[in-house]
Amino acid sequence: MPYLQKVEAIEEEVLHNLIQFYIYEFSKYIPSIRVEHNGAYKPFNLEKYWIQNNFHAYFVKEETELIGFALVESAIETSPNTIEEFFIMAKYRGKGYGKKIAKELFSMFPGNWEITQIENNRPAHAFWQGLINDITNGKFIERFEEGKYIQEFNIS
Repeated sequence: MPYLQKVEAIEEEVLHNLIQFYIYEFSKYIPSIRVEHNGAYKPFNLEKYWIQNNFHAYFVKEETELIGFALVESAIETSPNTIEEFFIMAKYRGKGYGKKIAKELFSMFPGNWEITQIENNRPAHAFWQGLINDITNGKFIERFEEGKYIQEFNIS
């Protein structure tokens, strides 16, 4: 079964490599995403994950293999927990791994949550909406604004 492993600052390059697959897949939803002159996508700025206490980066692993990652912003007084980015490699999808990992993240950071998906990413919307409906017994709010679906809910 898959599990989470905290990403250490010295593993930033490994995370950047995984993020390349994520951006590649995401580019089908946002056509303006382009490969840079060096043949790679522009890297994410991950600095906040190493210096701010409310940002958390995790690898998702199956045994010893890297199969994805999750970037989480934990709640502060003025904002809820959020999953900033979440990725499971294609060959591991449909096995319940994403649901298991998401539930684990929710239990690690109890309280109010807000999850967002862009309108074009229908698979992500279906995944999050279904999972959140299941774990909250339908007790969540969903809204659509500025091209994004947003689910709000609480995990105690």
